[in-house]
Amino acid sequence: MYRNDKVIRRYSEPFKLKILAELTTGKHTKSELCKLYSIAPTTVNEWIKKYNRKDLMNTRVKVETKDEISRIKALQKEIEQLKKLLLKKDLDAMVLDSYLEVAAEDLGYKSVAELKKKLSIKP
Repeated sequence: MYRNDKVIRRYSEPFKLKILAELTTGKHTKSELCKLYSIAPTTVNEWIKKYNRKDLMNTRVKVETKDEISRIKALQKEIEQLKKLLLKKDLDAMVLDSYLEVAAEDLGYKSVAELKKKLSIKP
């Protein structure tokens, strides 16, 4: 056999519907059916999508306690406060730079860096 030789399986409509029916009854799980009939789980998922059987798809349920929910809300509130604080700091730095530009211009310096050097201000 060559590397590119693959076995391509074609499943009949009644077979697909039979698999979905067995899933619906709950007699077997998806993984059990896949092993039993040698079908890839992705193939079964494609059939579920094809026949619009979303009730058979795996779903994730996220269970949280009230403490976790309140903790998440507190952390989100803290993040918002930190964002506002960071924005304020950025605005303060921009205002300071603007003041230095105006001061450098009024005092006759060529640049803000020259004024900072004269006043011994660290950049």
